[in-house]
Amino acid sequence: MLTRRHFCCSGLIAGSLLTFDRAVAAGSCAVPTRNLQAALTPDEALANLKDGNARFLSGSTLNCDLLKQVHATSAGQFPSAVVIGCIDSRVPPELVFDQRIGDIFSARVAGNVVNDDIIGSCEFATKLSGARLIVVLGHSECGAVKGAIDGAELGELTQLLAKIKPAVTICKDAPGDHISKNTSFVQQVAVANAKLAADNLTKTSGVLRDLVDAKQLKIVAAMHDVSTGRVSFLE
Repeated sequence: MLTRRHFCCSGLIAGSLLTFDRAVAAGSCAVPTRNLQAALTPDEALANLKDGNARFLSGSTLNCDLLKQVHATSAGQFPSAVVIGCIDSRVPPELVFDQRIGDIFSARVAGNVVNDDIIGSCEFATKLSGARLIVVLGHSECGAVKGAIDGAELGELTQLLAKIKPAVTICKDAPGDHISKNTSFVQQVAVANAKLAADNLTKTSGVLRDLVDAKQLKIVAAMHDVSTGRVSFLE
């Protein structure tokens, strides 16, 4: 005869198994599943990326059968995070966070700027597809940031660089020359740009704001150092 105690114990066992599955999946070649994604918290998704960057820095990245992962994800995808990064060839999100097929959504645009298309993509990735985290990933020595600082103009790039100008303005009181040859100033603007982009996601999107308010989503800015590979989170 089943008692309340049996049901309680069953629940504890199920919870323990799910915790075990999540621990096994984190930092392994196992592809994300719907249940694992649903059980993941935003803080755990963030921890997974931090752990991945630590593996990248230590040279202990995972060696997975990517074709096997292609087959395993062919019927559906359940990524834990979205990374909005720059198109810079030195900052591939999947590599610097040691992620594999099916692990993250990756949106890339010069200067990691946020526009309507990027916001809409984030709404899809989170509200509809279940991702728990959005990272706006800036980086050192960013060419788009340098262009915005120097007022560069070139075709459609001009209007893209205009989206970085608010970050330049925020840093108007920074010491030193406000030119792209001043590495310190470029870094300050790049940090401000990543933070502004992260803030603008919730300021612009009610969908994302509601998810954050419900603690179903976390949005953070981060910086990648192209000379070391290290990612620093600007929490």
